[in-house]
Amino acid sequence: MFDFLKREAALRIADRLELMRRDFPLCLDFGSHDGLLTSEIVATGKIGRVIQADPSSVFAAHALQSGPAVAVEYDRLPFGAAKFDAVFSCLMLHWIDDLPGVMAQFRRLLKPDGLCLVSLLGGTTLTELRAALLEAETELYGGAGPRTAPMADIRDVGGLLGRAGLALPVADADRLTIDYPDMFRLMADLRGMGETNALLGRQRHPSARRLFLRAAEIYHDRFARSDGRIPASFEIITLTGWAPHESQQQPLRPGSAAHRLAEELGSSERDPER
Repeated sequence: MFDFLKREAALRIADRLELMRRDFPLCLDFGSHDGLLTSEIVATGKIGRVIQADPSSVFAAHALQSGPAVAVEYDRLPFGAAKFDAVFSCLMLHWIDDLPGVMAQFRRLLKPDGLCLVSLLGGTTLTELRAALLEAETELYGGAGPRTAPMADIRDVGGLLGRAGLALPVADADRLTIDYPDMFRLMADLRGMGETNALLGRQRHPSARRLFLRAAEIYHDRFARSDGRIPASFEIITLTGWAPHESQQQPLRPGSAAHRLAEELGSSERDPER
């Protein structure tokens, strides 16, 4: 019952995969968790063999029931260079401290013209909850601690593809809004998803109940709908890139255009410095 968000993100990855006019014989599912993404991409008919990899040995052992699986460390993926035709990941990369380093590893693992297709939670996720907790803690204690993990903005993560050496980069975002009866039901879902606060700098002692009661009041007062239910926003960022290959489209050399834009628009060209 707690996998609705991951399932939605996995379906979005599978939808993008179905639009591609090629097959991918050997793939890596990084952060495979319970195998949901692998099931969805295999169902497209475009995937051959999938190696599932997860930092949890429990999930890796579970994945062995459906195919090859291995427990891995984020910063040391134990695979040879140019081994995979595609690398996938679904809603796991927002947990990574060194995201540029992991993306560089994905690039190393891909064969020429190999696909990197991954999704992660973006910076507008849970904006309502963040605002309510911040206001309540500031009001009660005169300051606020790190209650929710920071998440990357799409403008930042989009550049990771190019920095990792991937070609034809595309970054897009979908925003989902889920309505809840109250803030406590939302927090129960977050615990069930395993998406609670894991920051090293978080408070180590239990928070007073009055903090959450006040945050729930603020959440309702600021964001509740006419029926009394509250919205919770989730931003799913999907990144697509390809390992470079000579067959891919290349940008034209600057200044090589055969016609001036001004001519096509029927306007005059003017030097702004003059």
